[in-house]
Amino acid sequence: MTQRILILSASVGAGHLRAAQALELVLRETHPGAHVENVDVMQLTNRLFRRLYARSYLDLVNRAPHVLGYLYDLLDRPSKSGKNRGDRLRQMFETMNLKRLIHLLQRQPWDLVLNTHFLPAEIIALLRQQGRLKVQQVTVTTDFETHKLWVNQPCDHYFTATEEGAAYLRHWGVPAGDISVTGIPIHPEFVRPKSKEELRVKHGLAPDRPVVLQLAGGFGVGPIEQTYRSLLEVKVPLQVVAVCGKNEETRKKLERVPVPAPHQARVLGFTSEIDEWMGLADLVVSKPGGLTTSESLARGLVMVILNPTPGQETRNSDYLLENGAAIKVNSLATLGWKVTRLLEDPSRLAALRANASRIARPRAAHDVVERSLALIGGKPESRLLARSLK
Repeated sequence: MTQRILILSASVGAGHLRAAQALELVLRETHPGAHVENVDVMQLTNRLFRRLYARSYLDLVNRAPHVLGYLYDLLDRPSKSGKNRGDRLRQMFETMNLKRLIHLLQRQPWDLVLNTHFLPAEIIALLRQQGRLKVQQVTVTTDFETHKLWVNQPCDHYFTATEEGAAYLRHWGVPAGDISVTGIPIHPEFVRPKSKEELRVKHGLAPDRPVVLQLAGGFGVGPIEQTYRSLLEVKVPLQVVAVCGKNEETRKKLERVPVPAPHQARVLGFTSEIDEWMGLADLVVSKPGGLTTSESLARGLVMVILNPTPGQETRNSDYLLENGAAIKVNSLATLGWKVTRLLEDPSRLAALRANASRIARPRAAHDVVERSLALIGGKPESRLLARSLK
């Protein structure tokens, strides 16, 4: 019988969607006979809910990041009474606005749901508590630490990026046997080794000059122009590749910025070849989102952390710094100086790169898919693996 698998995410930032896409690609590659649907739950609701839930997140990231950090910490605390009235009201509001999602879940039998955002996981858990749904679900966290919002019981299995993330889930009552540490799912292309020299030739870059990759996320947010100008102040001759995502206005601004000799620069918009640009680079300057960080580590890239959003990104930053796989820049005024110092110290750069490769988990998407399908059985070895997961 054909296995029916539903992948659910939410377009609250780009990372959750990219994790879902990675799982979908691996499922289609390794289980071509399965019926797979990948759905952004924000497309199953009304415009007002999308504005309040998704757009407000981006607004806070851009305009009031410290407010976002405060809310992140606030929602990560236990309620004094043990019963959080705010959680119940939030669940009622979400359920009212996600009736199309509930219909999707109930209208036909699904063997398994994989969640890369906590919103659909919370809805499914609530429906199972009410006896309105029986489908098995797994939750795939997309940052290097976890948060109370990711805990939605009943859930058949949780996949985390790190051992610390797993320990935090256990703190909130998730049984140890229901947690696997796999890393964060990234595009399967990152599993395939690629030659830095060949990639530089392919993209018209010099093979003997450092390449610094500047990323601004899929939506192209943050002080992109100021960061670009700071990188052009580095004292070591280098090649800067700036990826502006879908922000066309900023891309055009950067193209007008004069590039001082002896530097070279390339300005890109949205690209589907990010694995290749990471494969040819020496450093990546970026906010430490879970997906971007995981992709960088998979290519052995040293990250220069800039402007982490308070909350999950500051925790991602802590993880990288604790493992010696990144440096952090607290002000654009010193970005050029810090990058210069790092490029002038090859032994330090090599040590950071080795640490990045050590903590990388490029096969995370494959591991999540294999262990998730083991939960719904089918083959003797799958049932054996499912018992070992419990």
